[in-house]
Amino acid sequence: MPIVGMQFSKIVVEKFAPVKGKIQVNNNVALKDVEKTDMIMGTSKQNALKFHFEFTAKYEPKIADITLTGFITFFEKPETVKEIADGWKKDKKIPKETMSNILNTVLARCNVEAMILSREVNLPPPIPLPKIQVK
Repeated sequence: MPIVGMQFSKIVVEKFAPVKGKIQVNNNVALKDVEKTDMIMGTSKQNALKFHFEFTAKYEPKIADITLTGFITFFEKPETVKEIADGWKKDKKIPKETMSNILNTVLARCNVEAMILSREVNLPPPIPLPKIQVK
């Protein structure tokens, strides 16, 4: 399944309190919607899908929230596009392999973006970074 793009539509960083004490960061990604769309490729129209997502990083106890929303666009054979779109409309489900690919791509991009945003507002990174121990 070729993912052809990812775009953010909303980026929100809210800091409610200074960073102190023990902090826990809970990351989550959710698929909010799937829609069929047409992409123009040269002179032809191709069927594609947009997977709308929301990524959140919540710093507890109530220190900050980072929220990123957007969508991933990918091409697939017309019958596969129809099958995935129909499955989503019917019971909000998509094939496991497709879901895994979409969510892993979203997590990879959003974790990097959230790390940059956390630095801008003086928060610890939302994912643990590797540490070196000198012996």
